[in-house]
Amino acid sequence: MSNSRTIKQDDQESVKSSSRAPEGMAGLAKGLAVIEAFDIRHPQLTVTDAAQRTNTSRAAARRCLLTLVELGYLTHDNGNFRPTPRMLRLSGAYLDTAPLPQLAQPQLTEARDALDESVSLAVLEDGWALFVARAEATRIVSTGVRVGAKLPAHNSATGRVLLAGLTDTQLDDYLRQCNLQTRTPQTLTDIDAVRDRILAARESGVAYTDEEIELGMLSIAVPVRNARGETVAAMSVSASTARITLHDLQEAAVSVLNEYAERLGRLL
Repeated sequence: MSNSRTIKQDDQESVKSSSRAPEGMAGLAKGLAVIEAFDIRHPQLTVTDAAQRTNTSRAAARRCLLTLVELGYLTHDNGNFRPTPRMLRLSGAYLDTAPLPQLAQPQLTEARDALDESVSLAVLEDGWALFVARAEATRIVSTGVRVGAKLPAHNSATGRVLLAGLTDTQLDDYLRQCNLQTRTPQTLTDIDAVRDRILAARESGVAYTDEEIELGMLSIAVPVRNARGETVAAMSVSASTARITLHDLQEAAVSVLNEYAERLGRLL
């Protein structure tokens, strides 16, 4: 009798545990989706914004936002939620332990010193160029993006280099589903023109953008290939059009970027 009661209790606890697990994981997934909803174009979100960008209900988005406020990851003011510096701990978990950013940093620093321009490293993640390391040049006005930021792969120099490393099938799949949003008057929004730029990057080993992402900003990127010849990252330089032309940046930067990208590739 006692054993039967114990078995029933164990079964009930098992049912409770198994029923909680999916809810717990779903809650975690929603919270992470809300965190990822913040980006360079969405530095603050309302509850409605968060719900729309995460494809969830307003009630669920509100619970996630308030939980993140309670944990110190967000601030809340007049209906707007903004990330706090504590959010850097999440990216730090990757940056402090992953080998690629650690191996890349000395190469980026030397490339920056050779060019006197900011140099970055990005990887491809879910159709975005995600910046995982950067050596910043000392200037009054900084250019480019910070570590942890991401840009659409199809209209950024880093992204085009990374997409050029895909197979034709993978590239076709990406282009079929990508959203060609206009960011500046120079942004390419024709799918064939975007494909041509990516294929040109595959052929030449270099990609560039001229005010396609942001007015007044130029960027050039080259691939970082591992020992198997696979493109694992893109090394890029960004500069202001007020200081240099695209032609002059290409002349100065491409050989330097290739040198340090090859050095990094030999370490991978």
